Amino acid sequence: MASNEEEEILRQERQALRLLCSNLIQPRTRVALCQLLEPSLFQDALHRVAFEEIQTAGGVSAARLRESLPARITNRGFPDFDLHTFLGHDTATESEVEDLFLSVLWLVRLRHDDEEGELRN
Repeated sequence: MASNEEEEILRQERQALRLLCSNLIQPRTRVALCQLLEPSLFQDALHRVAFEEIQTAGGVSAARLRESLPARITNRGFPDFDLHTFLGHDTATESEVEDLFLSVLWLVRLRHDDEEGELRN
């Protein structure tokens, strides 16, 4: 895989995680989005673990999720995890939400394409 392609995948993964941690979506929306995704879509190990922990947290508030996430990820083997460094901002702005949703849709489409490929084989 080309370096630019790898960078784009990692960017899309991180953007999707930013949305899932955002206070601009309802907890039930986060749960629904997590059901559309699966951990194997995340190529980066830290991203995969972060997604699994977000998925496991369920319908908690974004504030509570962001509060508990660092300890949960540290306990999963990433001792230097810093949520602020990882996400860039504490929360997404309203103007960023559309782009963040597009990142989730990009990952969902990736899952759908993979499933179609398996059905053809």
